[in-house]
Amino acid sequence: MSTNLTRRNFMEIGSAATIGLTAGARKLAMAQSSTEPDPNRVIRFGIIGVGRRGSGLLKNLLSMPNLAFPAICDIDKMRLQDAQNVVVKAGHPKPDGYCESETAFERMTARDDLDAVLIATPWNWHTPMAVSSMKGKKYTAVEVPCAITKDECRQLVNTSEQTGMPCMMLENWSFRRDNLAVLKMIRDGLFGDIVHCHCAHSHECIENTFFESETGNDRWPAQFLVKRNCDQYPTHSLGPVLSWMNINCGDRFDYLTSTATNQFGITAMFNRKFPDHPNAKREFMQGDIVTTVVRTVKGKTIVINYDMQLPRPYDNRWMIQGIKGIYNEQRESVYLLDKNPQHHQWEPFAPYQDQYDHTFWTSSSEDITSRGHGGVDYIELREFIKAVRNKIQTPIDVYDSVTMSCIIWLSEESISKGSVPVKCPDYTKGRWETKQPTFATEA
Repeated sequence: MSTNLTRRNFMEIGSAATIGLTAGARKLAMAQSSTEPDPNRVIRFGIIGVGRRGSGLLKNLLSMPNLAFPAICDIDKMRLQDAQNVVVKAGHPKPDGYCESETAFERMTARDDLDAVLIATPWNWHTPMAVSSMKGKKYTAVEVPCAITKDECRQLVNTSEQTGMPCMMLENWSFRRDNLAVLKMIRDGLFGDIVHCHCAHSHECIENTFFESETGNDRWPAQFLVKRNCDQYPTHSLGPVLSWMNINCGDRFDYLTSTATNQFGITAMFNRKFPDHPNAKREFMQGDIVTTVVRTVKGKTIVINYDMQLPRPYDNRWMIQGIKGIYNEQRESVYLLDKNPQHHQWEPFAPYQDQYDHTFWTSSSEDITSRGHGGVDYIELREFIKAVRNKIQTPIDVYDSVTMSCIIWLSEESISKGSVPVKCPDYTKGRWETKQPTFATEA
């Protein structure tokens, strides 16, 4: 949902969607209309996880006005102390620290002096921490993926509905400048009715994400390559696609099939760089390339690729195709039936990027491009904070968050059964049929 959504509209949406919602969710929608928001109200953050990703997000938050940081949690005492020092250096009081055990976060989320909790920890902790945060009546921002199992997806939806607290997965690629311009072009009708999309997370991660680049030793994500064969990381692929294709707002995922190659890339890397390391002979379940094909209820299709284990430059291979044209991210080009000057010739995307630049970007009075992933981290956090301050729904809601993340366990199930079709859950309980698109809408 967009943070341009007014409290009155939020109430109307909540009222229209009461079927299937709990009393807690309805209570939140009504409470959000009771008082006018104070634009200068200090929002009090608790941070769980201040490793590489968490510390980067914390630095972004420290650059924003009217925020406070009463508490930080990390089981690594040195990281916790470093983060506390960074907060003090930025001119804030020293946050209370929580590090005594793996469940120390539960004491932090129980505090009554926090408005929001941000979670940037290993994947298997995202759902337990987000559930604890929502039960503690906190707005919750959780890194990707928000859930990695069938049960965790349900837990997040049920807890958000029962407590009435929003939960937003921090899928930053939804806020990329080019992706938002494409969204505006789609909404302006330039591509006509959308039929098909391709997306991918193509990013060689073996030597810095899954394993230590200097030693070959495991980093925490390596455990998932050993235990699972699935699309481990689908949300960067799907972030913009959900809004491009009105998923959960007039259409939804119906079923999917997934196929994985065998694993070759991890072993090849170890034989090349660390031939004597135990990982060179280790068994890994995860295939190198996973191809998932989703069919929607309205008969549209989406191809999603996991591609994180073979040598390659980074790209997302976004392509969106409608009855009047096509956008291709790799080519940085479009072909528009009603506008291209030459028949069947690609046209540069750059002029359209300028023409359809989104207010998320044009409304920034300062250069934010150096603030994490070209500025998208800053924008997603800024929009999350607006939702907390105005007591409205977050830009990405819990339903879209789990819809992106459920590809993990759905692809695993399809692959394990020989690439059979697997039905996709309807986390909205039918509300997708009447819900209007709200992500990144402009007044």
